[in-house]
Amino acid sequence: MGQKTRPTGFRVGIVEEHRSRWFAPKREFGALLVEDFKIRRFIRKEYRAAAIEKVEIERTRDQVIVLLHSARPGIIIGKKGSEIDKLKARLEDLTGRRMEVKIVEINNPFRCPFLVAEDIAQQLAKRGSFRRAIKRTLDQVMEAGAYGVKIQLSGRLGGAEMSRCEKASRGSIPLSTLQRHVAYGFTISQTAMGSIGVKVWIDLGNYSDEETGDGANAQTGQASKKPKRSHKR
Repeated sequence: MGQKTRPTGFRVGIVEEHRSRWFAPKREFGALLVEDFKIRRFIRKEYRAAAIEKVEIERTRDQVIVLLHSARPGIIIGKKGSEIDKLKARLEDLTGRRMEVKIVEINNPFRCPFLVAEDIAQQLAKRGSFRRAIKRTLDQVMEAGAYGVKIQLSGRLGGAEMSRCEKASRGSIPLSTLQRHVAYGFTISQTAMGSIGVKVWIDLGNYSDEETGDGANAQTGQASKKPKRSHKR
């Protein structure tokens, strides 16, 4: 039954933080929820090249704070901060509220499953070999210090008439415990033959190790201080 549940939603409120942090009365909740969706959709569309892993939104009484976790913050900031001021103004026009934009830099994008999935999706859109893309990505993620990684592609792989599902994994992916930090990312690759779904799971260690500073830091993407385990191919 656990395979039928989205891993991120299953862990939110237990070991994962909420992506939106605010409180609203019942009559305003729906409107603010739609507003959050519009903010995320706008940022994903306009700044796709900035490699944004996630968009967190916090609300106070008089302003909205948007935190962008990006592997390429220079694209969002722009020359002398001109681009971020433009983004702030466009978000204020979109929502009609006072906005504040903060950027959190990701040092190692190969520890972020959404960015890994986006990289694979771009290779597939450029007609690259899906087997080569999977093998290369597995090596890059393991070299980044992850304990394990699993990749799943679904669709008309290689332009085949019949769609199918391909899986590949390396290392450990313990999905049976919530105390293990298994990050999950999903995206869709729009190819000439149709849409291909890309799912990525990355094992980043125990949450308790991250709190004490012994394990991997998921937000900043710093490498784990533990010695790397040897994994058989």
